[in-house]
Amino acid sequence: MEKGNESLMKYLTYGGMPYLPNIGLQKDLPFEYLRNVYSTILLKDVVARENIRNINFLENLVYYLSDNIGSLFSASNISKFLKSQRIEISPQLTLNYLKALSNAYFVHKVVRSEIGGLKIFEIGEKYYFEDLGLRNALKGFNQKTDIHKLLENAVYLHLLQCGYRIYVGKMGNKEIDFVADKNGFKIYVQVCLQITDQSVADREFGNLLMINDNYPKYVVTLNDLIIGNDYQGIKQINLLDFLLSEL
Repeated sequence: MEKGNESLMKYLTYGGMPYLPNIGLQKDLPFEYLRNVYSTILLKDVVARENIRNINFLENLVYYLSDNIGSLFSASNISKFLKSQRIEISPQLTLNYLKALSNAYFVHKVVRSEIGGLKIFEIGEKYYFEDLGLRNALKGFNQKTDIHKLLENAVYLHLLQCGYRIYVGKMGNKEIDFVADKNGFKIYVQVCLQITDQSVADREFGNLLMINDNYPKYVVTLNDLIIGNDYQGIKQINLLDFLLSEL
C-alpha cells in the first residue's frame, strides 16, 4: 500500500487528535487514549455543563449515532428504536440530549435544504462526528461495515475545515450528500465507496447532473479512478486527493 493511502487509513481509523503521535499507533494504546478522551468530553463538556441526568440514555444515544453516520435521523425514530430496546425516552428529551452533544462539538447536525430554493426541512437531519477516532473508540472499527460511513464523515469534516456551511441537498425524492456554501459560492458532493459499474455511476453522477447551475460538482470515492476524472463536467476524485485539496 502506498504511503499516502497508509496515512489515510490511519486517519480513518484513529482520527486526528493532536496527542496521538506521542502515543504511537500500536496495539490498543490509541483507542485506550481515545476512550479516555471520550469519557472526559462526555462527563465534563456534556453531562456537567448541560446538567444531564440520564447518563445511560446519553451513552446509548451516542452509540446509536456512531452506528448511523450519514443516515437520516429523527427524534421520534430513535425513540421508537429505544422503546424496542425497552428504554422509554420522549422525543423531546432526545432532542435536548442531541443539542447538548452538538453544543459540545462532539457531533455536528446537518439539516436538509431544498436545492434551488430556500426551504430548510426541520425533520430528517444527519449527524457526523467531530473526530473519527472518538467514534471508532466507542463503536469499534470494522472496515468492512463502517468504511462507507467514515468516508462520508471525513468528507464532511474537510468541507467544514474549508469554511463551508454544509447541508444535505434535496430535490424531490433525490438527495445530494452535501451542498456546501461559502459566501454564496457552492459546491456539491456525492460520496460513494466505489464506482463498481455503470448503474452506480448513473446514480451518483445522475443526481448531480440534475442540478441546473455551474458550481463545481464532485463524486468522492475511496478507490482509484476507474471511469476517468471527469463525467459530463462532474469531477470524480478519490478521498485522499479530496482531503488534500483546497476547495
